[in-house]
Amino acid sequence: MSKPVVKKQSRFKGLTEGLFSALIAALIIRQFLIQAYTIPTSSMEDTLLIGDFLLVNKFNYGMRTPDWIGIPYTKIGFDLPWFRFPALRHVKPYDVVVFRYPKDHSLDYIKRCIAKGGQTVEIVNKVVYVDGKKFPLPPHAKFVDPRIFKRDEGHFFFPTFRNLGSRDNYGPITIPKGKYWMMGDNRDNSSDSRVWGFVDHSEIVGQALIIYFSWDSQVPITQIFRKIRFGRIGRVIR
Repeated sequence: MSKPVVKKQSRFKGLTEGLFSALIAALIIRQFLIQAYTIPTSSMEDTLLIGDFLLVNKFNYGMRTPDWIGIPYTKIGFDLPWFRFPALRHVKPYDVVVFRYPKDHSLDYIKRCIAKGGQTVEIVNKVVYVDGKKFPLPPHAKFVDPRIFKRDEGHFFFPTFRNLGSRDNYGPITIPKGKYWMMGDNRDNSSDSRVWGFVDHSEIVGQALIIYFSWDSQVPITQIFRKIRFGRIGRVIR
């Protein structure tokens, strides 16, 4: 009579151990290798749209150990000493990068790297220059405001970092070593380095790779096949 009980216990134990192992593997992959993100704002349109789900490569720029442990989606927890593994490649201008928001490390932002340490950025009538050369405009970047603010009209849009100009005429500013300058592809509607300044290398999370799903929240749920943007699924992020 005891044999079935033993067999059931053995199966339950095997299932529990399997689920636990899968959870540990998923946490390791999420922390060190690949993580999924959702786009919540329009600052990277039309490269990335609200409702795009993407995978981010976390090992290219150097995997990092956890620096905080606590209750997810809260600020209840404590900091840990951490280190970053050697990088396979460094952040380069034009990369689409996920990083910790410099003003609040509990938030992740995604922008395009415009310049790295030692380079100089200047914006003239909405055109971005790096070291005196035009920065290539991404193919899906856009401008939604036809107005061009003069250098002393920054207060009409937002207070710029170090008061170096306006949204459309800014700088020049030289990026310190170990820092990066980030901007959204939706140039007229992006809170980026023009507003809050440099991104430190320690704040880099990873490089955006591919859109694996896309969901249009503006379309009624009754039109399910229109809500899913099938044409964006599998798109490599450039």
